[in-house]
Amino acid sequence: MYEQHRWPRLAWIPIVAGTVWLWTTAQIGLVPFLLLLPVGGLLLAAGIAHLLWPGDVHITQTMALASAIGLLALIPGAFWLGLGASALLAALAVACLLAAGSAAVYQEPFLSGVPRPEPGLGLAAKVAADEIVLGLEQFSVGLPTGDEARRLLGEIRAARELFGERGWMADPTSYHMDPPALEQPTSKSAHSGRIQYEHLSFESGYAPHPQEPGRQRWLGYGPTRTGHAYLLRHRDGDRPWMICNNGYRTGLPAIDLRTFWHYYETLGLNVLIPVLPLHGPRRIGRISGDGFFSGEVLDSVHAEAQAIWDIRRLIGWARSQGARAIGATGLSLGGYTTALLACLEPGLACAVVGVPVSDLARIFWRHGPKQQLGYFAHVEIDQALVQQVLKVVAPLAMEPLVPPIGRMIFGGISDRLVPPDHIRDLAVHWDDAKTVWYQGGHLTFMLDPRVQAGIDTTLRDVKLIAPRG
Repeated sequence: MYEQHRWPRLAWIPIVAGTVWLWTTAQIGLVPFLLLLPVGGLLLAAGIAHLLWPGDVHITQTMALASAIGLLALIPGAFWLGLGASALLAALAVACLLAAGSAAVYQEPFLSGVPRPEPGLGLAAKVAADEIVLGLEQFSVGLPTGDEARRLLGEIRAARELFGERGWMADPTSYHMDPPALEQPTSKSAHSGRIQYEHLSFESGYAPHPQEPGRQRWLGYGPTRTGHAYLLRHRDGDRPWMICNNGYRTGLPAIDLRTFWHYYETLGLNVLIPVLPLHGPRRIGRISGDGFFSGEVLDSVHAEAQAIWDIRRLIGWARSQGARAIGATGLSLGGYTTALLACLEPGLACAVVGVPVSDLARIFWRHGPKQQLGYFAHVEIDQALVQQVLKVVAPLAMEPLVPPIGRMIFGGISDRLVPPDHIRDLAVHWDDAKTVWYQGGHLTFMLDPRVQAGIDTTLRDVKLIAPRG
């Protein structure tokens, strides 16, 4: 960790910015002042909080979110403010964004086995993007309390006992059932902008084991019963296939087709993008991904178990379509799923995982609401207990089947969503797998050309793409 000061100087940037925002908007009328009050108020509050209580991750997240909201609000707000005042407030909002990113970089500890961040405006801007996302997530994550928390404790303890009795704790791979063949999914031609793709759907057929806690609740989530996937397929020649697993909050063709477009357009692979349970058309809440990090631990177990079940069925179908070689990749939560798939599906040529979570309990305790996590501890739900149950879907508890030459990981040194210890621990578990570290956060991996170069090299090494001529 870089040197820490009792009174961080960066705190004065949002304090000044918030004060100027409040003063400026107060001069132009009651309505615009009230509309823009949350921006100035949040910036001022975040600055004071960072000055008095530095180190709380939610302070920089709130600062970044308020800055981003302010920049968006200035688009219509310029009508009242005028060009000069709008430019001043925009400059202050950008300064606060950079201050939030910079503060986030400076307050993280140095980790053994992870290169040190190189502070600067570029890195601050990249990290600020992560902080905005985490600022939004503060409003979407809530945990069970009261009787629901005690019910959850009983469910977790019952699962731990059952998993132990059936040998799944000792051998987590035995928890996963071999799925039946997928004969013929329904295929519909679809468009996302100018991109034409096939939308596949099929009856998943997955169900948790009999007597598993949370089984009936999971079966009651209707949208998860139907599997979905997006397919980009070349019509000429015998092409290798790439399974591309979506990240948390995605599962939407507008995002995922473009995220994995390089594999199809540039590298010439057939690209199959399964939609993870609880995401995209399989969501059960308002937003894609709702329910995965809700605190319902068995829902997370069943979501990952069903993801592997569905993906393995799709891989079998791809082989029936003539796929001569298949690799897998994924980002963030999709990286976790890919790492798990690499332990359960034989015959994969490679597993390329980007910014991957490697321990669901650890990431939950990193980002969960602190007060509610304290209540969890009060009712005897702690990280170690949750990790025991999640072991049956934990890639760190299983050995990869993918040959070492096909294992590749990339991660951000200053990633705020998935801290770099997750990347480091997975790389070590994978026998020091090839790892590309980049100076950046969770969302900016494509800004470093070494990432794509590392991916392409791995695909050449396993002969999924041709060597350079």
